[in-house]
Amino acid sequence: MTRSESKNPAPVPETIIGIDLGTTNSLVAIADESGPRVLAPRDGAPIVPSVVRYEREAGDIKATVGVDARDRAVEFPRTTVASAKRLMGRSVADCAHDREYLGYDIVAGEHDTARIALPLDGPDVPPTVISPQEVSAAILADLRARAESVLGRPVSKAVVTVPAYFDDAQRQATRDAGRIAGLEVVRIVNEPTAAALAYGLGADRDSARNAGVRHVAVYDLGGGTFDISILRITPTGGGGEDGDPAGTAFYQVLSTAGDTHLGGDDIDNAIVKLISDGIGVQIGSDAALPAESRRAIAQFSRAVKHRLSDEDSAAVRIDLGGRSVYERTITRDELETMIGPMVDRTIAACERAVRDAKDALDGADIDSVVMVGGSTRIPLVRECVGAFFGLEPYTALDPDTVVALGAAVQGSILAGAHRGSLLLDVIPLSLGIETQGGAVAKLIMRNSPVPARATEMFSTSIDGQVSIKLNVLQGEREMAGDCRSLGEFHLTGLPPMPAGIPQLEVEFLVDANGVLNVAAVEKRSGKRAGLQIVPNHGLTETEVDRMEADAFKHAREDMTRHRIADLIVNTRLDLKWIGERFEKYGGKMTETDRSALSSAIDSARDLAGKAEADWSSVPPDALHAAKESLDRLSVPLQEIGISESLKRE
Repeated sequence: MTRSESKNPAPVPETIIGIDLGTTNSLVAIADESGPRVLAPRDGAPIVPSVVRYEREAGDIKATVGVDARDRAVEFPRTTVASAKRLMGRSVADCAHDREYLGYDIVAGEHDTARIALPLDGPDVPPTVISPQEVSAAILADLRARAESVLGRPVSKAVVTVPAYFDDAQRQATRDAGRIAGLEVVRIVNEPTAAALAYGLGADRDSARNAGVRHVAVYDLGGGTFDISILRITPTGGGGEDGDPAGTAFYQVLSTAGDTHLGGDDIDNAIVKLISDGIGVQIGSDAALPAESRRAIAQFSRAVKHRLSDEDSAAVRIDLGGRSVYERTITRDELETMIGPMVDRTIAACERAVRDAKDALDGADIDSVVMVGGSTRIPLVRECVGAFFGLEPYTALDPDTVVALGAAVQGSILAGAHRGSLLLDVIPLSLGIETQGGAVAKLIMRNSPVPARATEMFSTSIDGQVSIKLNVLQGEREMAGDCRSLGEFHLTGLPPMPAGIPQLEVEFLVDANGVLNVAAVEKRSGKRAGLQIVPNHGLTETEVDRMEADAFKHAREDMTRHRIADLIVNTRLDLKWIGERFEKYGGKMTETDRSALSSAIDSARDLAGKAEADWSSVPPDALHAAKESLDRLSVPLQEIGISESLKRE
């Protein structure tokens, strides 16, 4: 019997999900042929706040998990539990320092372990006591249900991540929470290890580029805690422990440091205080704000933090009731002044971690810095971390999701589905940016080997632009709408200049780990911006084949459409520049030249307008001829303009 005639199909790998059970937020992910991805309901958010509200309903206790519990915490402060992760596997004495940060009561349970007291039945009835593991189990059960809903099949096994500094008791408590939720926790993975796995920073069995030992710093600034870990990643060369396949690596934490009471919540609280103080001055410091206003302040504070990661200022407007409105603008400089001491504390922890790992490093340098946690989006954080380590931090993957993605990778390894590497050997699809008119300017072509680098110059098409949006695209088609957007970023703060004058240099760099770095600099002003992306994320081999086939099928049509788009943009610029000079100096032209140029302007404008409305209604050669005629007939006008300029000098 030949291989093709075999009656024994390959076994289908079991499903092992990856879960990031976070202090502030939690996620569930899976790694399959599409690569690792976070699981979220259709039109639903991928992140589940690690908050649970408990209520008595028909004699039973009802647990509400996630956004609703978080957003209504002000209404139910004593029965809403957040940050339960801090309490798992710890004694009451261990949690003494945490009490001031928590809005619920902590009491002693069996063997003096920390328990949570919930006044569900009123002040005169003894509280209901639950364990932190039960709270975490409610979150895990919600994530499990989410995964089963998205995947359409039962899920019973998971890889769950924990901080590197979790001890055995805390790790066992995590396993217990999984068991309560109906999940078998097949592996506990350190969060920094998971982040490194998500980036594919371990060994690649098919390439020598990762064959050596690497040292990685993982900077994790989450919602409630900060953690810095220094890892040594050593290729195993095959036969890893616990069934890990060949081509994996041994991840060893050399040192860890951090602050268990420093995170995004502290940044939010600083903004809350700033806004609350301002409101106090406006309405009187002794006036009590209604619950709706207090919730609005907390929500606005989070929104302000997020906006100031991308913009220089954020406007705040809060309805205080009674026709009273609080308004102010918070700048990025103000935020950086407030959080500067917090960032300094994280850098001090980085210094301790590097110092503690000095002997183990034995003179070796840190090779990579990985950023984890939503608060690492803050520009000041990235700037300070990069300056300390002397390296550009890895930020290609969403810092909120990178740990869950790494857990999913570990799950796929244990399930036997992992193919050995998530890194790129070649770039599967072309990479470029969207230009005016919706066309694609390709900078790096498909099948280019990594590392790869390309630069190209661009400019503006509108007078006085002070910001430029860059849409990074992947695909073989010629129009942006037919390609896959990998991400957008803005180059802001440009001095206003006439269209076509700014000199924008865009650089694409795909490093050996398959991470795409996009940088842009406006040469005249020196303004810079950039982002990182993983180019092949979320595409199966079948999807790549389909995109290539579509590109071949529509090649002629796409090239024509691209040419029309470029001609429209260039014709509009010519019409603008020539039209301005015609209005100023047209009266000095001969009647014959003026009439011919006026006709050419009308013809080019008419064809460009028709092409914008329907690109297929105008032959590209006709629009090109109209543009060439416009340029040729404008020569006398340009000569008059130059002559007039010389006279003024």
